[in-house]
Amino acid sequence: MSEASGFRLDPRLEADTFPVGDLSLCTVRLMNDARFPWLILVPRQPDLAELIDLDDAARARLTTEIDAASRVLKAATGCDKLNVAALGNMVRQLHIHVIARFTTDAAWPGPVWGVGQRKDYAAPQAMVLAGRLRRELGCA
Repeated sequence: MSEASGFRLDPRLEADTFPVGDLSLCTVRLMNDARFPWLILVPRQPDLAELIDLDDAARARLTTEIDAASRVLKAATGCDKLNVAALGNMVRQLHIHVIARFTTDAAWPGPVWGVGQRKDYAAPQAMVLAGRLRRELGCA
């Protein structure tokens, strides 16, 4: 969907992530924190804050896209666990976190939020990972 449809990515999400590509409903972003391979899925519809703001068909589509992102991220990273969450406490726009977790990561077994300092990806590293995820997800 274009900006003409009313969808605009929250500036905080845009600033903290790299673009991966678009699925049929969501734009997919890679969180800029190399400690945790982490995708963000944002439905490209305006004024969404909660899962219940989606109609039944879009909610089903979102579940399918979360499943696809989870499978691709697990295959790409070999993670021990996936964390999937829709919090929205800091960024109101509906977005879903899909985070690859390892028993050896800095936050294990707790949540990733508020643990240590973010480690930005080196630009080539992020582009390589985003490109691989884009291809495996079949993103536009």
